[in-house]
Amino acid sequence: MIEITDLGYRAGDTEILRDVSLRLEPGGITALIGPNGAGKSTLLHCIAGLLPGPSGRVTIDGLDPMTAPARDRARRVALLQQSPTVVSRLRVQELVSFGRWPHHQGRPGPEDREQVARALADFALEELADRPLDTLSGGQRQRAFIAMTHAQDTPWVLLDEPLNALDPRHARDLMARLHHLSRDGSRSIVIVLHDINAAAGWADRIVAMKDGRVEAHDSASALLTPGTLGAVFDTPFEVLEHGGRPVVVTR
Repeated sequence: MIEITDLGYRAGDTEILRDVSLRLEPGGITALIGPNGAGKSTLLHCIAGLLPGPSGRVTIDGLDPMTAPARDRARRVALLQQSPTVVSRLRVQELVSFGRWPHHQGRPGPEDREQVARALADFALEELADRPLDTLSGGQRQRAFIAMTHAQDTPWVLLDEPLNALDPRHARDLMARLHHLSRDGSRSIVIVLHDINAAAGWADRIVAMKDGRVEAHDSASALLTPGTLGAVFDTPFEVLEHGGRPVVVTR
């Protein structure tokens, strides 16, 4: 479980997170939604222990990511940030293998190679394993970076807006793969999404944020109401149902 208590974060004079208290249960997919500037990405970075000086407390299955050694933290939680840097001639398999560094520290063994092969297969990258990253499409490249995060083999995976710049087919394919990987209980995914319908279709739980605070935290069916969404986004919404799932449209 990720437990967040009275978390706050400032960048200079700007307060980005304000008194965030939240419990994220293990298993499945938790989506963070909210308008731009709500603090979603900052919250992920605080959970991963990558921002200095936040107030409050975060624990990941009892580990404090702010004080834990980097190697211990990297075995507990993996974070894929927005728009990761592409090294032009790096090949897909080389990129995915970077995810194993916290485990082998430069001396990869059979288990590391097995994890890389599994990650390539889980994200349908076997035929692209020897391709340089700069020869891939945007959707293929995004799958490669997420496969790297997956290969890190942590119980918690944090993904910051991984659907950015993906067309509907690639976005759906990626969410379906993440959903499948989160079903056996060994992997818990926390994902920032701007597509509310992607959250509605694939997330087990949704956290809605606004102005650095948590406005609501519940299942998709309970949280995705016109009243809650209107208050979070300052926009009128209508929530329909299709195939047993909520579908959100603006009015």
